[in-house]
Amino acid sequence: MLKQLQLENLEEQFDRLITYWHTDPTNHDALEVILNPIALELAWRNYQLWHEEDKARRTDVDDSLIATVKRNIDRFNQQRNDLIEKLDETILEELAARVEEQTGQIINSETPGSIVDRISIMSLKVYHMAEDSRRDDIDDEHRQKSLHRLAVLKLQRFDLYGALVQLTGEYLAGTKLMKLYKQFKMYNDPALNPEVYRAQSVKK
Repeated sequence: MLKQLQLENLEEQFDRLITYWHTDPTNHDALEVILNPIALELAWRNYQLWHEEDKARRTDVDDSLIATVKRNIDRFNQQRNDLIEKLDETILEELAARVEEQTGQIINSETPGSIVDRISIMSLKVYHMAEDSRRDDIDDEHRQKSLHRLAVLKLQRFDLYGALVQLTGEYLAGTKLMKLYKQFKMYNDPALNPEVYRAQSVKK
């Protein structure tokens, strides 16, 4: 099923994309990869989020810059959540076309889209931990810690991909039931965030 969804070899595909984006982030979809376009967009959004989160930790810049960065983080995070749900919708459509009836009653606590998201984030951690291990300004103890953490991250990512393969297989076999769960992020909706709609009411 992962082949039909273009979600095979996620670790390799994400590694190629992340390495490319660190050399040329201007055209995020210019690199040719065999990857689901929604998963590609999700990985790109996580790439953007990662670097905005780094900027948000700076203490040597004006607070107005941090405020802009925080708003970017909110925007990217909402887009990321939307893409996770969109990917899950695509997977559910594929299941509906390939499985006559989902008879299983067991529901997984994590959706395939969420696992793809986590693999994408783990790939960013792998890239940056490897980068840290190559720094010229660290001692050997620091380097060895980074290399150990890199090995752990790669193992965790491998396990995540295995969980994705197993889960989609269970969906195809009908032993698990896939359902969509909307996250309804209230803080990003002006009509649902009390801090926003109350302020707007005062202005009127």
